[in-house]
Amino acid sequence: MTSYSHTKATLELMHRAPVIPVLTIDDVEGGVELARTLVSAGLMVLEITLRTPVALAAIKAMAAAVPGAIVGAGTIVEASQIEASIKAGATFLVSPGMTPGLMGAALAAPVPFLPGVATASEAMHLREHGFRALKFFPAESAGGAGALSSLAGPLADLSFCPTGGIDAARAPTYLALGNVECVGGSWMVPKAALANRDYATIHALAAAAARLGRP
Repeated sequence: MTSYSHTKATLELMHRAPVIPVLTIDDVEGGVELARTLVSAGLMVLEITLRTPVALAAIKAMAAAVPGAIVGAGTIVEASQIEASIKAGATFLVSPGMTPGLMGAALAAPVPFLPGVATASEAMHLREHGFRALKFFPAESAGGAGALSSLAGPLADLSFCPTGGIDAARAPTYLALGNVECVGGSWMVPKAALANRDYATIHALAAAAARLGRP
């Protein structure tokens, strides 16, 4: 993909729903049922973090078993993870940041790539390489909605998906910003509800998240 293609495809992905669930999966079967629940509630873009031994297996199972799910891999921190994730069925990739070693592989990736930034300098560096759609991470720790509002002036051509510390109460403030296309979070999947397989609660929280939008 060219950097322009990356941006266009990534923005299209970000427009699918106001919230991208960020999921850490420990059980493949439970992950598939979770994906079904989220998609049925209106959240079809799912980021599976590569933080557990079964993450790639979960991506593969979700992509195969859940119609309508757009499954991606998050926590991409090295180039080797790109090929493995795509082979498993990931149709987009997300990184918490960017390094010189990862940059080339990210630009060459055949699927949308959402790279993370936490500062104006990092955003400018990625902008120089053609990226216009960025993840702002860790959002709350890096200055929150106020920081993103400040970036909108000097970096007006950049769009963001803030992730990190965002919950149902904070999400609307971010979504009200003109340079925010969607937010990432996991509040719709409480640990207790997931452990108890309480998919009714998860569905209700996810449906409420899917209804979020600009005022």
